[in-house]
Amino acid sequence: MSTFDDRESAFENKFAHDEEIKFKAEARCNKLLGMWAAELMGLVGEEAEAYARAVIKADFEEAGHEDVVRKVAADLDGKATADEIRAKREALLVMAKGQMLEEH
Repeated sequence: MSTFDDRESAFENKFAHDEEIKFKAEARCNKLLGMWAAELMGLVGEEAEAYARAVIKADFEEAGHEDVVRKVAADLDGKATADEIRAKREALLVMAKGQMLEEH
């Protein structure tokens, strides 16, 4: 294998690793958002965990995170605006990325 092939392979591996971390951070962020929303709805314990899993699943409906924002906004029924949910999600994404970096 040439040096070029080694470098190409290293870049591919780094890209795959970075994408995996990004995916996991997004999922963790959505779980944290789901737990935050569950608290606003008065859900606790297993109900809160189940709701957080539903929020994670909602992210697979379309690209981006607007599908999550729509779900949470609809479920909160006026307890938070879409803009407040987006802002909370951004803050939680920073937290989730920090947690991921601490773990790796």
